[in-house]
Amino acid sequence: MELILLRHAKTAGNLVKRYIGKTDEKLAPEGVAEASALVDRTIGRVYVSPLRRAVETAEIRFPGAELVICEDLREMDFGDFEGLSANEMAENPAYLAWVEENCEPAPPGASEDFAAYSERVCRAIAGLVKNETERVVAVTHGGAIMAAMSRWAKPERAYYLWNPPHCGGYAAEIGDDWDGSGDFISWRKL
Repeated sequence: MELILLRHAKTAGNLVKRYIGKTDEKLAPEGVAEASALVDRTIGRVYVSPLRRAVETAEIRFPGAELVICEDLREMDFGDFEGLSANEMAENPAYLAWVEENCEPAPPGASEDFAAYSERVCRAIAGLVKNETERVVAVTHGGAIMAAMSRWAKPERAYYLWNPPHCGGYAAEIGDDWDGSGDFISWRKL
């Protein structure tokens, strides 16, 4: 079975490198163009984060596909850092402490830490596989894809090294009985 994890296209916030987690931004014109260049009419069902940028990407890339909203594929909540860039927070003690701790604690004002976020999205991805027999396609967020790849892909790499480009991602071969407890058989970058 094949598992395809795709990142949404660019938003205005992405273009200026802001932390965009729970903010429900639409695609920027550049994002619409990048998704439009990758149209695939062969996919029948796509699992999608509920955030607008993921839904719009799926609608453009996979016209005619059934879109199934999966709440747990949503991006991480960045709390007080939401909507800000690293440059804007260069002197923010709370931001600097969060980065110093490898962005693992919950940001101030956020609903979950990295471990809880990673567990949520990985549990959701493993659950999607139970509903399909040949291919699972999910349009989600960079953080969700990085969490999945750092958990299941070999050779192991740090979370941040799996960062896919917008409208890109990874395809993984998984066993027919895969339930999220084992590693990917193989994977390739899309």
